[in-house]
Amino acid sequence: MRKQYRLWQLMLLVCWCWATNLQAQDEVVLTPVTKTYAITNVNINQAPGKKIEMGTILIKDGVIKAVGKNITIPADAWVIKADSMQAYAGFIDGFSRTGVTKPKEEGRERQKDPGNPPPDKAGITPQNDVRAFINPADKAIEEWRNAGFTIAHVAPYGGMLPGQSALILLGGSGTDNMVLQSNAALYSELTPAERMYPNTIIGVMAKFRELYLQASLTKNYEAVYASNRNGLERPQPDRVLQAFYPVIDKKQAVAFKAEKVLDVQRVINLQKDLGFNLTLVDVKEGWDVINKIKVANARVFLSLDLPEKKKEEKKENKSDKPKTATEVEKEALDKRKEEFTNKYFGQASAFQKAGVAFAFSTNNAKAKDIPATLRNIIA
Repeated sequence: MRKQYRLWQLMLLVCWCWATNLQAQDEVVLTPVTKTYAITNVNINQAPGKKIEMGTILIKDGVIKAVGKNITIPADAWVIKADSMQAYAGFIDGFSRTGVTKPKEEGRERQKDPGNPPPDKAGITPQNDVRAFINPADKAIEEWRNAGFTIAHVAPYGGMLPGQSALILLGGSGTDNMVLQSNAALYSELTPAERMYPNTIIGVMAKFRELYLQASLTKNYEAVYASNRNGLERPQPDRVLQAFYPVIDKKQAVAFKAEKVLDVQRVINLQKDLGFNLTLVDVKEGWDVINKIKVANARVFLSLDLPEKKKEEKKENKSDKPKTATEVEKEALDKRKEEFTNKYFGQASAFQKAGVAFAFSTNNAKAKDIPATLRNIIA
């Protein structure tokens, strides 16, 4: 009986070891045979009007080493025949939330002192890092990658000061592999808090000024304390204020979301008063304030989340019957809508004519709509 028991123990031990060995084998990541690739027979679009017909792209260790015809292909290269396909540089998204997880909204408890709530409750978390919220498995990453976007400037969700943005690659096995540049900008919005200060846009602007000036004073005091501590009280560390230090030193810009023309004007007024480097993102109605943007020397990313363009209807045979007042009013309204929609799509042209450099952001836009949107902008 004891021998049978020991035999069963031995069999179970062998099975356990076999299963563990299989599991260990599944976790082994095989290194690629080669990190050198040669894409041949490809039409390479280097820039508008600059094209290499049926050329070769040589890539080694993830870096393009050579582009052109008659490229010498190394012996260890994996040759990929493109069969006269087209190659373009990837799009760079100026601002979006691609791959960024939106925190679950918790029940908003009533604050004991709504006039002076804790910073995080009022949407003031400039110390937060978007890297903590990036999900490499997010389906949106694949969607935008398939649409031709390879790099995105992403920011966390939140209130008036959600946190630090980052430049990420839309691909990679993990968050660290995706990040090209962390702390790319201090991201901010004109988004009021609910049922507490700052609960108005004017309040948000006042709070931003207060935090910026307070951070400047605190930073100066820390410098004085570091040079001579005698008789001085030790400065209390404040992560909210410390997040402004790179902005004050002009080592980091403030990326301000400003969709409407009034938002752009308000943000530029803030920048004029405080003197920080400004990047305007998600701009939808900037055509009337181009000169102000130019004077502010602000970088600008125009939104690709534009209104749907109405399809042209076939004109019916004109009738001698006079139009009713309702029909006349409807036609006039449709015409005004069309004129205003054309302003959205003509915004890029207006910036170009004014000599103001711009790029695009896709926040809230859908990947499937981008080709049609770009065609309408070009037209």
